[in-house]
Amino acid sequence: MADLTLDVARKILDAALAKGVEKKLKPLVVTILDARGCVKVTAAQDGTSLMRAEIAHGKAYGALAMGMGSRALFQRAQEQAYFVSAVNTMAQGRLVPVPGGVLIQGDGGLLGAVGVSGDTSDNDESCAIAGIEAAGLKANAGQ
Repeated sequence: MADLTLDVARKILDAALAKGVEKKLKPLVVTILDARGCVKVTAAQDGTSLMRAEIAHGKAYGALAMGMGSRALFQRAQEQAYFVSAVNTMAQGRLVPVPGGVLIQGDGGLLGAVGVSGDTSDNDESCAIAGIEAAGLKANAGQ
């Protein structure tokens, strides 16, 4: 699989949202970007708060832009706050360096990233991973 297809992105989306329902999480927004950083699909459950879509996008975008799951980006922000701040300035504030942004990897390499927002960062991340794995792909959360 060279590219992330819309069908695969929808499988990831559906499985990520289903995981949130199964775990009885707060309403989630899931955004899936392809390897170019373009939105393949995004969806918000009923009841999400106002900025959740931007946060989900920022988690996915940050993972993709930096080539690491956002958990690793979070760790890096703690260890090298000035660096991550400078990079985020260059990215016009589009990086959200907390867990919940997970790279999607297939046999042919990087396919894109998933960002989830709405519950705790750890729960968001678990939903992203569940979605990716349900589509038969490898999740890289940056652990």
